[in-house]
Amino acid sequence: MKESIQEQKLQQKILEGTIEAFNQKGLKFTMDDLAGILGMSKKTIYTVFSDKNSLFLSMVDYLFDTIKESERAILENEALSTVEKIRAILGVMPDSYKDINFAKLYLLKEKYPEIYTRVEQRLEGGWEMTMGLLEQGIKEGCIRPVNLSIFKLMMEAALEQFFQRDILVNSGLSYTEGLSEVVGILLDGIEKKA
Repeated sequence: MKESIQEQKLQQKILEGTIEAFNQKGLKFTMDDLAGILGMSKKTIYTVFSDKNSLFLSMVDYLFDTIKESERAILENEALSTVEKIRAILGVMPDSYKDINFAKLYLLKEKYPEIYTRVEQRLEGGWEMTMGLLEQGIKEGCIRPVNLSIFKLMMEAALEQFFQRDILVNSGLSYTEGLSEVVGILLDGIEKKA
């Protein structure tokens, strides 16, 4: 059964409110907190999401889907060079998510293993645009030939560590700053250029 536009808008409003609640209280936010942010009853929220777990799963998909939309916009931006596109796609974080505190997402693995698994699946999937762009960069000669499977593995492993351990918290970095650091190291290396 297809959702109406009104149902889709309500779902999106709740997901955006969930992001705000997460930003304010982390994973410990309650459905009361969310209802307060949205100015709607919990009953209305429960007509769309049966429980907090299903809400979190939908939020993960919503965040990753929005990131994929941003990736497409970068790919279609003819003003950017191939290397600029690669750097932008690897470090993409939609403007509306730049202030989200993802640093404590490492708590997901222990407290919400099903949601952590969904994050892991989404991190490991959807690499087609990025891999195509990397292959294009190699063909153009603007990046050196590397084993793209290893490159992908290194990127995924770094991001998964953000979600498994308290690296960002201990480093005093936001998720966006950590992501930028990973992308910089992968694309520029660590050798100081003269």
